[in-house]
Amino acid sequence: MSQQHISRINDVLYYIHQDIGRDLPVKSLADVAAYSEQHFHRIFKRVVGESIHQYIRRTRMEYAANQLMFDTHSSVVDIANKCGFSSVSSFSRAFKATFQVAPGEWRKHDMENSDKPYLKDPDVSAGYERVSAMTLPEPKIVEVPERFAAYVRHVGYNRSIKNAWRILMAWADSEGRDPSIQFGLHHSNPAWVELDKCRYVACIAIDKPLKVRGVVNQLVVPGGLHAVFPLQGVYGELLPQISKVLEHWLPASGFKLGSTPAYVHYHANHFMEEDERFELDFYLPISFF
Repeated sequence: MSQQHISRINDVLYYIHQDIGRDLPVKSLADVAAYSEQHFHRIFKRVVGESIHQYIRRTRMEYAANQLMFDTHSSVVDIANKCGFSSVSSFSRAFKATFQVAPGEWRKHDMENSDKPYLKDPDVSAGYERVSAMTLPEPKIVEVPERFAAYVRHVGYNRSIKNAWRILMAWADSEGRDPSIQFGLHHSNPAWVELDKCRYVACIAIDKPLKVRGVVNQLVVPGGLHAVFPLQGVYGELLPQISKVLEHWLPASGFKLGSTPAYVHYHANHFMEEDERFELDFYLPISFF
């Protein structure tokens, strides 16, 4: 796989995740990658492992699942439109094909007591028990600036994320870049996406563009209105804490979930620390409408 192919498809993935609800015609995405449509289809599947249509639909369905669960004041029609569907029937078919239940039934799902995919991981399951009685810290509601970053994409929310950080740190060392400001973008909700299919992006802040792009690429971490939660603990405890934010704080907050990825700003990165402790700020994108 050539570095140029990876770099161009990374540009497309970044474009998609800037707003998953907008119209995303393949022609426009092929233009972002600077490929013909036919060539773009082949290269995208080779790099990502699924077709462009499958990727967009799956990402939209994961976003819709969050919206249906945590934005109880919006109708299914509103959420379908927000996720880029012009008809409720097509939205319902796509949602049922992904989650095996209709959108209305999904809303009746008891998140508090249901089996979560991440509980299959013994470290996360033990962490879930340890943080079950914790009280969430009060968040700050702030307008966050955009942040320019170098990044490495990774599939899987588990210790294998360490590989992405090793690549990024080796790159930073070879380029003479300061790797101290670290972010992790969380594209997936592991409460209903299997951990080995969750998508994560390891990022370090940079002050000037990359000269050469490939496995390490560049993006802008989205700004805008966020609820910021200071969280700390050890490996296995972060995903349960984030679940608490989504399941308890968000529905009662009066805010709606934003369409950009949630992310963390590490002060201590559990994937890099020997004792696997983390200290970080969790940035949840929110909106009024």
